[in-house]
Amino acid sequence: MPTDLQSQQAPEATAGFEVSPPATGGWEPCDRPLLLSARQDLAGYVLRHLGKALLLAITGSSVLAVLLIFVFILREAVPFFARHGVIEFFTSTRWYPESEQPEFGALALIIGSAYVTIGALLLAVPTGLLAAVLLSDIAPFGVRQALKPVIELLAAIPSVAYGFFAVLVVAPWLQKLGLSTGVNTLNASLMLAIMAMPTIVSISEDALSSIGRELREGSYALGSTRAETIVKVVLPAAHSGIVAAIIIGMMRAVGETMVVWMASGNTSRIPQPWYDLSQSIRTMTATVASDMAETPQGSDHYYALFAVAAVLLVFTFGLNLVSEHFLAQARKAATGAKK
Repeated sequence: MPTDLQSQQAPEATAGFEVSPPATGGWEPCDRPLLLSARQDLAGYVLRHLGKALLLAITGSSVLAVLLIFVFILREAVPFFARHGVIEFFTSTRWYPESEQPEFGALALIIGSAYVTIGALLLAVPTGLLAAVLLSDIAPFGVRQALKPVIELLAAIPSVAYGFFAVLVVAPWLQKLGLSTGVNTLNASLMLAIMAMPTIVSISEDALSSIGRELREGSYALGSTRAETIVKVVLPAAHSGIVAAIIIGMMRAVGETMVVWMASGNTSRIPQPWYDLSQSIRTMTATVASDMAETPQGSDHYYALFAVAAVLLVFTFGLNLVSEHFLAQARKAATGAKK
């Protein structure tokens, strides 16, 4: 025999409403129908597809923006290469775009960018990797939680602030050490190393932490010390993420403008001898930033600057593809370690 409560709730349940027990006991009707009408079903279908279309449009807009940047820069660079070719541009070190007989040799600019980038990586990679190992495997959890945000805050400092620090503080220090000028390759490399370090530390630490405790504990169980575990087990297992961190840090150094503009000296030449970092150089980004505002639109100098920007864009895009490859490998390794 059904109870009085069941007989009272039966009409409501058969009317197409779910029922659920409230916290106070008994049963009350729910305002969500089990069956949708044709109008409600159509409204849900339309809203669902409108939401997908909106998300697709937001995602596609970023892709479209990147493609438009590529098209714009390459379109403006083509006239220069059509008039002057690529041989002089990539083989000559004579960058005199405003002389009576202009010369557009960008080799010194390309090598200048390589100098400050490699110098920054030589300083930032060992320091950043050691800091990442400290945060992931050595420091207590509380210390890690306090230090990592502070290191990442370095990325939030404006680049012009680093430039002023390089000119007003680091440059006098370098001159006191006996260098002829304080704005040189070494100064720019030091600043770029500080700017790239937060990226290297953060991504490397994430890669090391994603390895998990199983590999570490297995190494300890076999009698390995902490140093042997870090060097022979943890670092090789996280190598894909570490390589991606280094490449992304390199992209930060290659694309930086204000610091190298203020701290490198802006002299278009290749250092002689090649290992002398006390000499001034000029980079591709600093050249575009300093010359574009004063260059007449449509001139050879104008198109030459876009040619420099195109080389820089293609190079950084290639680095981005390589970093995505290594990040994908790191994610795959982390997923396999969790399984």
